[in-house]
Amino acid sequence: MPHTKKNSMLCPNCRKLISADEPVCPYCGLSRPNLRRIINFFSASSEERGSLNVVRAIIYTNIFFYVLSILLSSSAVGLSANPLTFLSPGGKSLFLLGATGTIPIAEFNRWWTLVSASFLHGGILHIFFNMAALGQLGPFVLREYGFYRFVIIYIATGIVGFFISYLANIPFTIGASGSICGLIGAILYYGKSRGGLYGHAIYKQAMGWVVGLVIFGLLVAGINNWAHGGGIISGALLGFLMGYREKSGETIIHQMFAMGCILLTVVILIWTVIAAIYYHFLLSPLS
Repeated sequence: MPHTKKNSMLCPNCRKLISADEPVCPYCGLSRPNLRRIINFFSASSEERGSLNVVRAIIYTNIFFYVLSILLSSSAVGLSANPLTFLSPGGKSLFLLGATGTIPIAEFNRWWTLVSASFLHGGILHIFFNMAALGQLGPFVLREYGFYRFVIIYIATGIVGFFISYLANIPFTIGASGSICGLIGAILYYGKSRGGLYGHAIYKQAMGWVVGLVIFGLLVAGINNWAHGGGIISGALLGFLMGYREKSGETIIHQMFAMGCILLTVVILIWTVIAAIYYHFLLSPLS
């Protein structure tokens, strides 16, 4: 038995745990699943390659906005010994680049910041941990939900999380953690819904993330727990409403909503960069 456990694998078709020596998957009937897994590894489809690229694109976009926020901060960059605030951009640059909360929305009517705030970060550790989490969670959600549903989950849960924190009167907030919590929520639903050994293991791991977020949010000041909770709940709800690959394929409705999310995000981010640079160098309304 130890030998079988050591050489176990997930069937590339039904994703259930089987022995690597099985000539046929006992669950779905796939012939020579171990060989099929090797073939899939070396012959990824264009959709799978594009899926991996979208995670990189999101990470690169976050890095770009972090560097830009530092550049627009000039001498206001945080250089304290506190690792949580080290290399933190100034509040003015974050406001110009689309931070959200009751101050930007209620006082300046900047509702579009519900989208842009997910691409801003308050320090080097802030962006590092968020992008590390995205790099770990993103590919899993992409694989199990598909490209279009991943896009909807990531963008929509960020918006929902920040909207809930706005209703909770959070004055000024940024970060990709709302969207990342949306991915965790979708993983929670997937694991609970799928069940079995594999689903239970996924659910248990996702719950570990949730417990860690709760503890971190209680111990560290300034954490937007409202956005975290909103992201997790909306991610699980979207997972339930849209389903995942083992239940149903992606539809034209998913494609349309995903393309709408991408277009909305791209337009807002481009507008944000142009407006921030214009106001910073020409008008400086907050100086």
